[in-house]
Amino acid sequence: MTLLLLCFLIAACTTATVSPGVTFLAGLNNYQGEMEQLSGRPERWPDRQRLTESIKTIHVVTFGGSKEFNRLVDLDLRRREFLITLRTESVSPQRAKEMREELVQINEQMEGLKKVVKGQIVRVELRAPSEGQGIENIATVGLLNLAIDAFVGVAAPPNAPVAISTRVGSYVVTDEGSFSTVQTPDGQNFRCLTTVVPDAGASIRCAPVGGKS
Repeated sequence: MTLLLLCFLIAACTTATVSPGVTFLAGLNNYQGEMEQLSGRPERWPDRQRLTESIKTIHVVTFGGSKEFNRLVDLDLRRREFLITLRTESVSPQRAKEMREELVQINEQMEGLKKVVKGQIVRVELRAPSEGQGIENIATVGLLNLAIDAFVGVAAPPNAPVAISTRVGSYVVTDEGSFSTVQTPDGQNFRCLTTVVPDAGASIRCAPVGGKS
């Protein structure tokens, strides 16, 4: 388990001042980054396996665990290993064909699991928002939906704007990169900032900005 993921895991167990959802989001983003760094190193497969077990554990602590999420992670690892093999090793044409066919099946399975995992996140995150935390919960769900899309492999089109949006019910959540925004059904806008709390985890705070649009 990497140090950063271990810190997030401990945080989710030891403090009520951080957001479990945002803590998981930070862990998932970290997982993606570390996997990308390891993608050019075929011999580092044990490290990739450890990363998958780490993110599964963080999901258990923050969201209670999910067999669908665990399956999603297992498929992601298998897909990554196939892609690394096809890129860096010499395989027979027949084996390469078989691997590419299985990659298509893996992507289809991940798309199906993605919908289930998103639904689970929504149910947990919006189950009982703390007083005054409703916008933060909406922002968290939106950012997690976008992160799950990226995890499964929904790539942005060429020349796409940096900001990407998604709907959470009748709200619109936009990831602007260094911050995010939430637009309410009546047009009110909120600006949200996520913060890593040292030795604790991650939190999110949203504040209204400007007038209604």
